[in-house]
Amino acid sequence: MSTTTASLNGAKTVKKDSVAEIIAASMVGTAIEFYDNYCYSIAAASYFGTIFFTTVAKSNPALATLMSFVTFAVSFLARPFGSMLFGHFGDRMGRKKTLVIALLTMGISTFVVGLLPGYEQIGAWAVVILCICRACQGVGLAGEWSGAALVATENAPADKRALYGSFPNLGAPIGFFCAYGINLLLTTHLSKAQMIAFGWRIPFLLSAILVIVGLYVRARMSETPVFRKAAEEKRIVRHPLRSLVPYWKQVVLGTLAMGITYTLFYTLGTWSLSYGVANLGFKQPEYLAMQMVSVFFFAAFIVVGCLWADKAGRKKVLIATTAVTVVFSFFAPALLQHNVASIMLFLCLGFVLMGGLFGPSGAYLPELFPTNVRYSGAGLSYNLAAIFGGAFAPSLATWLVEKYGIMSVGWYLAVMAVIALIALFLIKESKDMDYTR
Repeated sequence: MSTTTASLNGAKTVKKDSVAEIIAASMVGTAIEFYDNYCYSIAAASYFGTIFFTTVAKSNPALATLMSFVTFAVSFLARPFGSMLFGHFGDRMGRKKTLVIALLTMGISTFVVGLLPGYEQIGAWAVVILCICRACQGVGLAGEWSGAALVATENAPADKRALYGSFPNLGAPIGFFCAYGINLLLTTHLSKAQMIAFGWRIPFLLSAILVIVGLYVRARMSETPVFRKAAEEKRIVRHPLRSLVPYWKQVVLGTLAMGITYTLFYTLGTWSLSYGVANLGFKQPEYLAMQMVSVFFFAAFIVVGCLWADKAGRKKVLIATTAVTVVFSFFAPALLQHNVASIMLFLCLGFVLMGGLFGPSGAYLPELFPTNVRYSGAGLSYNLAAIFGGAFAPSLATWLVEKYGIMSVGWYLAVMAVIALIALFLIKESKDMDYTR
């Protein structure tokens, strides 16, 4: 494995992975993470109501879809436990070993979902096992992003930490594109009956290939120089979660600031797919194709947001983008109609904002915490935000539309964005912090 050398604040020279190796090691796991999550979100929006809530679907398809969205939330509810578990070992044992275990946990759970029998085969047990697999997915996912963000940022030059932090976050549009691309290919060549019978399983089973690739890359990477420096200086703590307690304000602020990112994402990616097909008259392949085009805006503005954050600071970028998100929230519902141009405007603008919000998170969340509790703190903030902002976003948006009409979704987004704005004003700028401490 090719390596370069680097010195941290005049300390002992240590080996450091090349930029290409850092990109691969940090990006591959999050790409798989988001691929798995998107495959589940598509299946929950399109097929799981019929497969796992068969009796309900026969009389009330909308309620069955709502119930399948609740199983989607199970993963998020398991995430805080996963972030504490993997955060503990990531801050004690190092980033590398923990990331390998997280990837395995996530990959096996996703593969098993593709093998599950439906309600007609084993009754309510099908839902129980599905929820167990979804919970295990959540545990693995919880340990993935924070570790990958640290692999990237703890190898980064001080003036490019946000840019390096974009590497794992770029796994999101890659995973999105792969998941939606495979589902688009399947729905184009298989009928709805065939998708319900067996086609929905294929994306889950294909994840095994991605996991094997990810494990190969992760096994070759080195421990981060920042963690090695902390270990040599005896700054590793025996009980990271206990040591995290004094930083509870940072955890809360990170959670609230990140919440809108998740709400916007699952409103665009999951809820709007279900709404577009069920209420606007689009065929699923049509809507999936529009989402796949719009995801390029997501990827581009992750990089743009990070470059801007390295130059101007994290707070300025996030406050500006979140403020624009408030404005977007009030006219976005009016774009949701059976018109390709208006839907593309809704998706592309939404994903531009999503990229600007999500990109810098790879730097600003880890920067809230010192090295010895960074894995635990960043992971807990990120995964609590997943519950707060994303776990119930599809089901809540579905309920709001049923109860109050489409404009209520805009109010929902606006409230989440205002909460994030308040938190961002209270977070200290961290662009120039000493990241080795």
